[in-house]
Amino acid sequence: MVQQSGIIITGSGSATPATVLDNQSLSQLVDTSDEWIRSRTGIGSRRLATAAESLSSIAAAAGQEAIAMAGITPAEIDLILLATSSADDLFGSACQVQARLGASNAVAFDLTAACSGFVFGMVTAAQYIRTGVYQNVLLIGADVLSRWVDWEDRRTCVLFGDGAGAVVMQADKRDRLLGFELKSDGTENHCLNLGYQGNSKQLMDGVEVTQGTYQPITMNGKEVYRFAVQRVPEVIDKALFRANLTVDNIDWLLLHQANQRILDAVADRLKIPAHKVISNLAHYGNTSAASIPLALDEAVRQGQVQPNHIIAVSGFGAGLTWGAAVFQWK
Repeated sequence: MVQQSGIIITGSGSATPATVLDNQSLSQLVDTSDEWIRSRTGIGSRRLATAAESLSSIAAAAGQEAIAMAGITPAEIDLILLATSSADDLFGSACQVQARLGASNAVAFDLTAACSGFVFGMVTAAQYIRTGVYQNVLLIGADVLSRWVDWEDRRTCVLFGDGAGAVVMQADKRDRLLGFELKSDGTENHCLNLGYQGNSKQLMDGVEVTQGTYQPITMNGKEVYRFAVQRVPEVIDKALFRANLTVDNIDWLLLHQANQRILDAVADRLKIPAHKVISNLAHYGNTSAASIPLALDEAVRQGQVQPNHIIAVSGFGAGLTWGAAVFQWK
């Protein structure tokens, strides 16, 4: 029987493109303004990947930083999980990341759960570690959604940015992943989509296929807001219950960086004070699966998050999917 193991998170990293698009510049593309965007979303600017930049290059840069902080080498990584909805290749980009890092001993695959991807990836990685299959896992959340934004739709183009964040999770006698809860509801899938649209093509009599491409992001903002404000506090409560903790034990609340109104409303419902809420939304916008690890890495490197701090994280988004995890840093 495989011996079970605990989990510690030993390193973090992040990477963002150099190109910055602020609200003032965006107002030259669509009918909007800095005041309009900030008052409704809390976003001031976002980073955009150029044609020369790829999802895999940004993801690998974040992964490299996390590996360095963990004090190990790429060759020691057993598994690379890439949480993304915007891979460079429809067949996946994790193997490209593996090659860029030189992590020749690592199994690598993509995981798609949109803005919940990092939390789903953390729980997935934990299962491999706890059952003793792998010792060192590199989890990366990365997205380049600027590829899939309708830049004439002011309801969505003001929201999204590009970036990547990563953590190294390792086997340990201690267990720092204290509790989690994951949820999905496909009946609400229509609220947030990056859907495929194909046209019929007849190959021969009686044989027909569809060929096409994916369409820009569409979103029912009011429904997504309502869903997040209701479901996220519930799932955090359940994760805390599984960890045998209460909100009073939390040092930091780190939510998917979707909208400052959502962050404020969730914290208010949980009765968590604003000074315990990590937010870098103003500078990066909604970076989907990258948002949680990107904000975590900044908070670690700025000295906010300290060893033994307890962090409650929650992702929510397309699917619809949502989940929470509670862990102790290092």
